[in-house]
Amino acid sequence: MIRVGVVGASGWADGSHLPALAALEAFEVTAVATTNQASADRAAAAHGVRHAFADANELVAHPDVDLVVVSVKASGHADVIRAALKAGKHVVSEWPLGVDAEEASELARAADDAGVVHAVVLQGHHSPSARFVADVLAEGRIGTLESVALVAEGAPWGGSRIWPNLVFGLDPAEGTNIVTIMAGHFLAALERVAGPLVEVSARLPRTHDRVLVAGTEQTVPNATPSHVLLHGVLASGATASVTVHGGNGPIRDGFLLKLVGSEGTLTATPSQREAFIHWHDWDIRIGDDAVAVPDAYRTVPDAVRSGPPANIAALYQEVARAIAEDRQPHPSFETALRHHRLLAAIERSAAEGTRQEIPERARPDARPEPSAGR
Repeated sequence: MIRVGVVGASGWADGSHLPALAALEAFEVTAVATTNQASADRAAAAHGVRHAFADANELVAHPDVDLVVVSVKASGHADVIRAALKAGKHVVSEWPLGVDAEEASELARAADDAGVVHAVVLQGHHSPSARFVADVLAEGRIGTLESVALVAEGAPWGGSRIWPNLVFGLDPAEGTNIVTIMAGHFLAALERVAGPLVEVSARLPRTHDRVLVAGTEQTVPNATPSHVLLHGVLASGATASVTVHGGNGPIRDGFLLKLVGSEGTLTATPSQREAFIHWHDWDIRIGDDAVAVPDAYRTVPDAVRSGPPANIAALYQEVARAIAEDRQPHPSFETALRHHRLLAAIERSAAEGTRQEIPERARPDARPEPSAGR
């Protein structure tokens, strides 16, 4: 039994990590931590957990915790991860791993040095739909992949107003915006399907210098992009075109993914409204024919509801196997670092007006490739 402590249990983890872990026999949640004791006690009572803390360091140090889940704001990830690694605990961190590629590199190196199992939550890697479409491509069912196009909604980021609880993300130093969160997850799902991007040219327009705080008459400064636009080349040689458009929401169409092969075209759209590409099931068509995802791609217990809890449960299944087999899971901190460097390349391309190359793998001690103008 792997004993788990969840840091940030009253936020995103409450409806995703905690129900996912509760359904898996290999895990037991033994401790939760939030920013104050009252909310920690409520989270512990709601999920039947023995220990509740207002201090993440107390959770990390507790002998009943083998694995630490980090589900706090991105700017708070590093402190909790460092403490967990120092204590010799396995770590599962929400995406993004750090606020930028430099911090992610430090954390990946520290995790390697600690010799523990480390994983990052990029749900697209464990989406049944994404895994199935990746296999469809690998089997050659649409021939040789020639081009990929993704159009996706990035709300609630990038619009003319922002919810009060998200105002912090208008500061790029927080690492929580349309590039890191929305494009970060969307590109991870795209790469799970079609393989890694090795070259990008990008634009990051900022439409709104100030945005309205929803429910108030206050406006606040915004230093983050409103949209993400990029063209790129995949390792296979196929081209990629990605548009993530920000807005106020609610989400309407979600996304459209189009994969054009030498022998056919595959399209994917959300199976339900208000769904991001890495969250829920896809409606998939090859040409005009609807194609269902086989049941074999759904590996988690039926009790886990579809969407983020199911994808996160699949990640925990991979973590349990990795611990038993004394290896790193996928996606690990190394995967996260490579992905951070992809986003950094996108930002450099937009700032410099240059084409940027991305190495297919990024070891923690690797350095970014020099930019190449075209």
